[in-house]
Amino acid sequence: MNKIKTEVLIPTEFSYKVEGNKAEISVYPFESGFGVSVAHPIRRVLIASTKGYAPVALKIDGVKHEFDSLKGMLEDVASFIINLKNIRFKIKDPNKDEVKVEYNFKGPKEIKGEDLINDEIDVVTPEEYIATLNEEGELNLTLIIKKGMGFVAVENFRDTLPEGFIGLDAYFSPIKKVVYNIENVLVEDDPNFEKVIFEVETDGQIDPIEAFKDAINTYLNQFAVFSKEFKLEPQKAQSFELPKEYDVLFEPIDNLNLRSRSYNALDRAGIRYIGELVLMGKEKISNIKNLGTKSLEEIFEKLESIGFSLNKTLPLEIKKAIEEKLAKLKGES
Repeated sequence: MNKIKTEVLIPTEFSYKVEGNKAEISVYPFESGFGVSVAHPIRRVLIASTKGYAPVALKIDGVKHEFDSLKGMLEDVASFIINLKNIRFKIKDPNKDEVKVEYNFKGPKEIKGEDLINDEIDVVTPEEYIATLNEEGELNLTLIIKKGMGFVAVENFRDTLPEGFIGLDAYFSPIKKVVYNIENVLVEDDPNFEKVIFEVETDGQIDPIEAFKDAINTYLNQFAVFSKEFKLEPQKAQSFELPKEYDVLFEPIDNLNLRSRSYNALDRAGIRYIGELVLMGKEKISNIKNLGTKSLEEIFEKLESIGFSLNKTLPLEIKKAIEEKLAKLKGES
């Protein structure tokens, strides 16, 4: 029979790993149905509000409009603009929201993203192709690059551009991909709690974890008006008291009465308490240096004899409480 709840469980577990411009972020446990309620808005905020940089206007000497052409350049201006939009810029000074940069290229030359890097501008897609100039080609280019969020059509700011500049639709968001998956996790004897796993990929303008942090901050700020009006405070996670049968886990490993070989291997690995072995599980214990088959069998049998078979998974809340108490014990020793 299900318990009658009086409080919503607050997630306590958070972890992430980063590889280049990709990050995987895990958060749990959520009550059933809460995972998507939290994950979907965060995804929307990441896409819509993460700040990035984009060219909003350009001027080319000898070119009057985007359907024109430039002598000596393989691409027409329309194709040049399409290629330019694939370049992902970054203003080097974080205090600047806009820069105007000038370039001069003479042919023969193949122009790539890396050719646009200078003291004010970095390019995170240096290998991206832009244009080719022949022997007669010369490109005098001025770009206006701005910081912004999301997508902004040129119609929204064309009237603010300097005379002679061609306006560009601006796609500021540095987020290339953000998806989430929801898995079930066990809390005590209930398997219906949820774990949310985010996958975030950026184009390199911003670190994916920084983008995630900014999105969370933006999301929380949307609720600030309610907190101020109703004087709300975040609910603190309730402390969990371990049942008495877990007290043995906080005794030193000496109390297992292991053979010297087994004890010495654990001692050299820095293991002091029985609970550390229970949290490690069979696979990690098996990787401890100088523990042979007989020693492993002995350790597993001793743990089973005190009621802690490593074939069983500890409930998340209990595991967390054991970790916290062991950390406190080791900190005091």
